[in-house]
Amino acid sequence: MSSTASSARSLSEAPPDFQLLFDTIAAGAAERDRDRVLPFDIMDRLRESRIGALRLAKADGGAGLSHREQFRVVIALAAADPNVAHILRNHFSFVERFARPKNVPHRDKWAKLIASGAIVGLANTELNSPKVGAVPYETRLTTDGDGYRLDGVKYYSTGTLFSDVVQVRATAPDDRPVSVIIPTRREGVELVDDWDGAGQRLTGSGTTRLHDVRVEADEVVFDVPGLTYSLTYNNTLAQLLVTAIVAGILRSVLQDAKALVISRKDRNFYYANAARAADDPLLQQVIGEIASNAFAAEALILTAADAQDELALVRERGLPDEALAHTAAEIAAKTKIVVDELTLRSANRLFDAGGASALQRTKNLDRHWRNARTLANHNPSVLKAQALGAYELSGEPLPGQGFF
Repeated sequence: MSSTASSARSLSEAPPDFQLLFDTIAAGAAERDRDRVLPFDIMDRLRESRIGALRLAKADGGAGLSHREQFRVVIALAAADPNVAHILRNHFSFVERFARPKNVPHRDKWAKLIASGAIVGLANTELNSPKVGAVPYETRLTTDGDGYRLDGVKYYSTGTLFSDVVQVRATAPDDRPVSVIIPTRREGVELVDDWDGAGQRLTGSGTTRLHDVRVEADEVVFDVPGLTYSLTYNNTLAQLLVTAIVAGILRSVLQDAKALVISRKDRNFYYANAARAADDPLLQQVIGEIASNAFAAEALILTAADAQDELALVRERGLPDEALAHTAAEIAAKTKIVVDELTLRSANRLFDAGGASALQRTKNLDRHWRNARTLANHNPSVLKAQALGAYELSGEPLPGQGFF
């Protein structure tokens, strides 16, 4: 095999020390999704693997990987189980905002937390907000002696059910936005497993209730210009992580489509083009289309990851980053639109590779479409496409916060 062909086939392969674990995760993914078995044991194994420290600097006890290298791991994990990959999405974003930058308050504390293998969740969304993704927050931080108290209700708290620590977005006593980073088992923190989505059923994306929770002074990071949530396009990475999980689903669709055809052996429709399904040119075409879609999706993700690497390098050097940040957001938005479409189309095309038996509930092959559709809805493509069109036609910049 040529070096080019080898590279093309291994776009989403994880490093060897993760692949064995991912194979184990994949072995039970369909059954867990079908029977709604929450992956607490798997998350314990991922803690032990310290997968959450991939981007943490080696000097801080991490692996020091680039964005491109980390996204290869994310795609491979998502191919094994997109629920598990999505549990880690907010954790990876936390590392970039709080554990890697040298000038974030209490940064050494967060770096040690990540290096230890701890998993961080997020409690951000509030249903009373008329503008999704906007501030201010009704969840409030109030002064209590030398610390604070925290009260509020959050929804769609992806991953928090399985996390050691949760980052809560709130309004500070002076009405500034603030991040509160506290243990999930602290008194007054209530995690409710009430997520009832059509897909991504095992991500723990339920309600977080905060009842007069004690917060220490070193568990609070106020939003200040040039850091964490005040950075322009600070949320691009989080959105790209969702799209990478969708690309992982597409890789799994390909694997299942191939297995379907191969499993049919000498059984095929009497009017088909070949007695053996794997020799049927129409089924070969289906597999070829899905394989091409999977390759394109992964290549797009890694291109977008390269843009994130370029942006990170500029920011670490303290150089102007506005133009690069916009470019990275633009690439991520275009990637989302294409990857979502390729994956949803392929998840439907999967059933053209099998007969009626492909629809058996035990196989649970519909999970691919359900999971991809659920992830795609996190951030509507129509709004992304409109913003991209306005930029192309009039130069209007993409929205700087929220879902870009």
